[in-house]
Order: sequence, then C-alpha cells, then structure tokens
Amino acid sequence: MTMREQERGAEERSFWEALKAELKEAAPGLGIDAVGVASPDPFTELKGRLMRHRELGYESGFEEADLQKRTDPALLFREPQSIIAIAVAYPSKLPDPPKSEPGARRGILSRSAWGEDYHRVLRSRLQRLEEWLRERVPWLRAESMVDTGALSDRAVAERAGIGWSGKNSFIMNEKLGSWMYLAEMITNLPLPPDAPAEEGCGTCTKCIDACPTGALVGPGQLNAQRCISYVTQTKEMVGDELMRKIGNRLYGCDTCQIVCPVNRGVNWTHHPELQPDAEKVKPLLEPLLQMSNKEYQRQYGSNASSWRGKKPIQRNAVIALGNFREAGAVPQLTEVLRSDPRPVLRGTAAWSLGRIGGEAALEALRQAKEEERDPEALAAIEKALADKKDEA
Repeated sequence: MTMREQERGAEERSFWEALKAELKEAAPGLGIDAVGVASPDPFTELKGRLMRHRELGYESGFEEADLQKRTDPALLFREPQSIIAIAVAYPSKLPDPPKSEPGARRGILSRSAWGEDYHRVLRSRLQRLEEWLRERVPWLRAESMVDTGALSDRAVAERAGIGWSGKNSFIMNEKLGSWMYLAEMITNLPLPPDAPAEEGCGTCTKCIDACPTGALVGPGQLNAQRCISYVTQTKEMVGDELMRKIGNRLYGCDTCQIVCPVNRGVNWTHHPELQPDAEKVKPLLEPLLQMSNKEYQRQYGSNASSWRGKKPIQRNAVIALGNFREAGAVPQLTEVLRSDPRPVLRGTAAWSLGRIGGEAALEALRQAKEEERDPEALAAIEKALADKKDEA
C-alpha cells in the first residue's frame, strides 16, 4: 500500500467517524433519543439461541420463521456496511389515572401501546434519519425496519451499544431504562461500529421473580407461550391458569419492567404523539363488549394494540370482569354468552360467569348448555358449571 493510499484510507475513516459523531449530535433534533452503529456481521450467537428457543417451544408465532433471515443482514440487503440502531423513549406513568371500582371496572393497556402506534412513529423517525444522511451522502442505500422486520431489534440495539440485554429480555439503557422503542436501518455506509454497553443487571433477579406466569425461564430467556404480553394478543381460548394471571390486562404486560430498578423514576414525556389518553389506555370494561368495528377503529385504530383487531381486547375484557368478580356485569356477560357470534367470546364469558358466580350467572350457564353447539364453547360452559358444583 502506497503512502497516498494510506492517507486516502485515513481520510475516509476520518470522514465516517466525523459523520457518526455528527449523527449522534443531530439525533435529538430528529426525534431520536439514542443512536448507535452495529456491524452487519451475521448474528451467529443469536442464531444458536433462537434454534434452542424453537426446540423448547418458546416462540410466540409472531416472529419471522426463517432463522437465517433473522440473523444474517446480508440476506436482507445487498452488501451491507453498517446497521444504525435507534431508540425512542415512551412514558411509563399515567397522569391522574381514572379509578377502577365496583360498577365501573377498568382494564389497562401496556405502556408500549399508550400513544400513537409506535410503528408509525419510528418509521417517521427513520425517514427523517434517512433524509438527513442522504443530504450528506447522496449515494446512500438504506433499508429500515420497525419491529415487524426480519432482524431482531434487540440484538441489533445490543450490538450497537444502545443498551445491554436485561434479564427481562428487554434492552436496558442507563438513561432511558427499557421504556423505549427500537428500530434499525441497514445501510451501505461504512460507519465505524460502537462498542456494546456493559451489562448492568448484576445479581438482580427482580424481573424473573415477579413474572406472573414464570415466563422468564432464565436471564434473558422468555417462554412466549406463557408470557402474558403475548397471550393477550392471541385470538384463541386461553387456559384457566393464564386467564387468572391476566388480571385486568387488555393488551401486553409491564410487570417485568415496572419492578426493574433501572426503570425506577424513569418517565418520558417529550414526544407528544406518544402521550396517553387515560380513558383509552385505562378504559371501562363493559363498554368494550358492545363496541362495533367502526367505533373500535375510531378509538384504537391509531394505537399499536389494534393490529390484532378488537377480538383479543374484547376477550380480555371478559376475562378481566371475571377476575374482578364483577357481579354487575352478569347481564352483559350473559348476553355475550347467548348471542355473540364468536365461540371464543362465548366460551370466555362462560368462564367469567363461573368466576363471578351467583344464581343469575348459574342460570345463564345452564340455559347456554342446552343451546350451545360449538364444541369448544360448550366445553367451557360445562367446565364452569362443574367447577361451581365442586365448590358447593
């Protein structure tokens, strides 16, 4: 290598280092709270963990099925040179939350679904970032991903130094905690990679100890089949044990983040579109059962929880009323049991009426047993009646 070639190489490295430094300085103005750069090398260690995860039956079913695509950026982007990871912080505290009380029971959405759908928010941030980069490097090629992309957002963020992988399986940032959305952009820019963050959990196991269902089977190891956050997003009947654990959660679960010492006192309110409407994120349960598709889209269409439609949230509202043992909801639950066209809702209403008990609930179950034709819903009705008989 000639002296001139060495000088040119040094100049190029200096340019990319300066661009990365400028990017980090510009990030807040782009609506980005943390940014880092990862190498585009295959995520070999992650692939091994994902294979083991699959073998144990821990997947949620929402992931990209192809493990190669999930772990090799070169399969998603021609000749990748770097991956830019970003984080956008969201609030963790609800100002003046409405009370949940007898006759006016309320459910709760997880904090990740409090504001505008984060997919839209992060795409807009990545668009700003891409425009910013293109002004400086016109020959930029880029591919952005938000949650639904093939790559693991958390693995990219960890490699890019956004934070360390917490025992609760979230990325933990020393300043932002885990209350942050993650996204990434694969590019053809040879930006120098950042160093991974130092692990900060130490010997703490509060998240593992607090998980309602034991879904955190080890540090950073999640059995999604038992994770309430995933269960609340399914559309099928939920087993008795998990329904009891769901409590009044309508979408998601924040327990493992709430108990984390890193998150203590952390609350971000500087992104207006991510701020919560208390009546939407902690809604009355009974009105949800009567909500039409049109009304649901009006209320929740711009919310991250809407991606699965209204059925899971209505099913979870039925579960919550049972867990509250809300006697005042018996007439409406009886209407669901008798008239709802969805067998899953009818079967769940049977469970809820069984939990609440009382003669009116039992009479509704007995009548429904004579009329129900769906095998799964009928089994739920018969189980609810049998359980009440055993209690007597």
